[in-house]
Amino acid sequence: MNTHPTSSAVTEGLAVRGARRPVWVVLGERALEVVIYLCGISAIIFVLSIFFFVFKEAVPILRDPHFHLSQFLFSDQWYPTSEVNKRYGVLAMIAGTVSVTTLAILIAVPFGLGAAIYLSEFCGGRVKETLKVIIELLAAIPSVVWGFIGLTVMSRLIVKYTGAAVGVNVLNGGIILALMCLPIIVSIGEDALKAVPDSYREAGVALGATRWQLIRHVLLPAAKTGLLAAVLLGVGRGVGETMAVLMATGHAVQIPHSLLDPVRTLTANIAAELGEAPANSAHYQVLFLIGVLLFVMTFVVNLTADLIVRGIRSK
Repeated sequence: MNTHPTSSAVTEGLAVRGARRPVWVVLGERALEVVIYLCGISAIIFVLSIFFFVFKEAVPILRDPHFHLSQFLFSDQWYPTSEVNKRYGVLAMIAGTVSVTTLAILIAVPFGLGAAIYLSEFCGGRVKETLKVIIELLAAIPSVVWGFIGLTVMSRLIVKYTGAAVGVNVLNGGIILALMCLPIIVSIGEDALKAVPDSYREAGVALGATRWQLIRHVLLPAAKTGLLAAVLLGVGRGVGETMAVLMATGHAVQIPHSLLDPVRTLTANIAAELGEAPANSAHYQVLFLIGVLLFVMTFVVNLTADLIVRGIRSK
């Protein structure tokens, strides 16, 4: 005689239990669902609200007949306080932002991905835990402290070993920014490599692959989406950084022709001048327009990353 309950009996029992649940339990679950839904859309609401606020402050300057958007984007003349001829050209600051960020990524990506591979595949025990703590401490250092390091330590080293006239320049800002981007790239890159199933590693070893062959031909292709996300988050950190690049790049409005030229970035320009610009003045509104430009730049980076990730996944 079969003493085990049938599937229909189990279903009926669960239905009876569900019907007998207290009202407060049902209401609590629905309330929790609403809270989770609100938390999910809150990030979108906050981003749109910030963009609306920044764009609202920048709109009046676009209606000014003396302001030309083409001159704003393609001129390197930045004289917002001139009494005779005010000029609002941000081309030099766009070049400064791109140059510092590009150099930082060129430095941070090889070292960051290399450190992630080492932590994931070669390192173990106390050494691994120690390195993780050090990486977390790097991420915890405030940006203004990095700026002081660039201004007082790195600038002297650059002047000593390169013969540069000043030590605050593209090279200084790129190195400091690379050190700031490293923790993000290492942490996310290691997580991406750890997410690769162990069966992939076992299959590679079974085929006779060496450790380096396993990393190159198995782990890196399998984790390329996560590694790409790590790199792009590092790019986002580089584009949005303010205080460190303000102190380490020289804050000079000019298009750089070498790594030893001082520059000014878009974020540093906003931080340096917004407090001194009279409210609702043309200078004040142009600074908010620079904020809109930064939004557009980060949106293009994120959209490009999303298209690349989708292309990788489709393959």
